[in-house]
Amino acid sequence: MTPRQRRVLIVAILSSFVAFLDGSIINVALPAISDELGGGLPLQQWVVDGYLLSLGALILVAGSLSDTFGRVRVLRAGLIWFAITSVACALAPVGPVLIAARILQGVAAALLVPSSLALITSTFSGVAQGKAIGIWTGFTGFAGIAGPLLGGILVDTLSWRYIFAINVIPIAVTLFFLMKIDEPARTTPASRVDVLGACLAAVGLGGPVYALIEQGRLGWGSPAVYLPMVIGALAFAAFIWWEARAPHPMMPLSLFRVRNFWAGNVATVGIYAALSLGFFVFALYLQEVGGFSATAAGLAGIPATIVMLLLATLFGTLAGRYGPRLFMTVGPFIAGVGFLLLTTAVPPINFWLQALPGVVLLGLGLSVTVAPLTSAVLGSIHPEQAGIGSAINNAVSRVAGLVAIAMTGAIVGGTLSVGGYQRAMVFVAILMFAGGIVSFIGIRRLPQMADAVPTDAVPTDAAAAAGPASTPPGVTGPVTRPAADGAV
Repeated sequence: MTPRQRRVLIVAILSSFVAFLDGSIINVALPAISDELGGGLPLQQWVVDGYLLSLGALILVAGSLSDTFGRVRVLRAGLIWFAITSVACALAPVGPVLIAARILQGVAAALLVPSSLALITSTFSGVAQGKAIGIWTGFTGFAGIAGPLLGGILVDTLSWRYIFAINVIPIAVTLFFLMKIDEPARTTPASRVDVLGACLAAVGLGGPVYALIEQGRLGWGSPAVYLPMVIGALAFAAFIWWEARAPHPMMPLSLFRVRNFWAGNVATVGIYAALSLGFFVFALYLQEVGGFSATAAGLAGIPATIVMLLLATLFGTLAGRYGPRLFMTVGPFIAGVGFLLLTTAVPPINFWLQALPGVVLLGLGLSVTVAPLTSAVLGSIHPEQAGIGSAINNAVSRVAGLVAIAMTGAIVGGTLSVGGYQRAMVFVAILMFAGGIVSFIGIRRLPQMADAVPTDAVPTDAAAAAGPASTPPGVTGPVTRPAADGAV
């Protein structure tokens, strides 16, 4: 690994780390937040979904910005804005202000994730790329699972407000390393930002999410519920229509002609909906029903963290060598069984007998799945489209989690109980199994990128981002990135 590659990997890990950390650390703080600010389950859902809403709606635009203006520049802007909004969250005096700050924080997170991952895919190639993504996955996975532990300690010893204020420290370190990375010169023209597409996506996601969260309080018969649902559905349909016709689409639908790209994203829906809803409900259940402290609830995820740190890089490397299909099939089934085992955790909860086996299986399943999934999706498209490809996959995962968490009330009821918790765990296990089945059916490994984006499928806003128009990207010779057709 060259010095520049090492710096790129450090920056990619740290910048994604704060975004993933803030998305996971919040779960164990939700009871404390509602105790101080009020609002109950709807406030708890909005604090999580407000962040995911802006992240999911704008991450596609951010991916285009990354490809257009450069990964380093976009990362720098995102880090600074994330620090500002984190302080705003920490100082929020009432629930609505916290929700607004979380929405703005999600905007910053949208700038971080696709740019950081695209920086890796444009810097590394071959088996080294699979290994680098595995390392990135391990540390971001660590943020996703270890976040509740850190959050629990801060909530129990200081205040829930510190889970936001602490973001300033890793952001400062990341900005320092980012100063030492030069942006490579572009080889394609800059594109325009799809403002209309971004607005339609925001309304298309926001309307249904609002309806799903508020239906428990207002009922489906309320105009304040069914009108946002209808308007959101129409806006989302208009978004798809516009993206198929826009001269500079934020989500080039042509990318979905690539088999591993569309299959990987469909699998992502089930897998990340399960993860988001599963961890959200599990953290609340341990505290509100099981009587765990915030720190103890955070400690419950440590075994999965250890498994991921030990195995994520290994499976990322193996997927780069042998292709992702087997790993993306087996991993979700392992994780799904883990969620089913967690249904046995009923009060009085014996963590070692009722929770530990399921948590360990979750860690193993995620280790097997996540790096191969990321590699399968991004490895199927041209390197200069890595920003938008990463953005689409991240948007899919965030939107899946957004909708899943919005459905919490419909699944568990108005208040969380043992029965509601068990229904949620069975539901997320089914989602996991569905992700594995889709991967088995859809993911392929080819000796060459014969299924890569054809010349006429490359978005015009990046001049196909593929170099000469006469040469379809990825078919000029043997694949140097691990495993073709999306199999990095």
